[in-house]
Amino acid sequence: MPEANGQAIGAVLAFDFGEKRIGVATGEWQVRQAHPLTVIRGEANATRFAAIAALIDEWQPSTLVVGRPLSLDGKAHAMTARCERFANQLRGRFGLKVDYAEERLSSVAAQERLRSAGHDSRKAGKHLDAVAAQLILQDYFDRPGDSGASP
Repeated sequence: MPEANGQAIGAVLAFDFGEKRIGVATGEWQVRQAHPLTVIRGEANATRFAAIAALIDEWQPSTLVVGRPLSLDGKAHAMTARCERFANQLRGRFGLKVDYAEERLSSVAAQERLRSAGHDSRKAGKHLDAVAAQLILQDYFDRPGDSGASP
């Protein structure tokens, strides 16, 4: 990860992985503010990774973040393994640093955020996964003790 004065620099892309859709958000280390970007739709890996490759080419991120779902009691489940596999595929295909971030209830929080912003459920559905990715990335930026410096 590029650094300046011991601090990480550059763009970050975050992913809210789902079997049918992947929400994507972006942010910058220097500002530590996440923004929803897009939703990648479809189940075919080739289509998904082509879209991700285009985003990586455009944003040139130093880090990728994948939401890692856990049950409310903190235990891994089937979707946790799928997200970890997705993260490993990102790491292998693009050679970038890939971190995990907490994502418990991110979709519920995203739905509430969209509703409170005045979006009806039909319009909100188009943006839900990107907003969930935004919340995942913001949580990653806000983690206590994380300066973004390399270990």
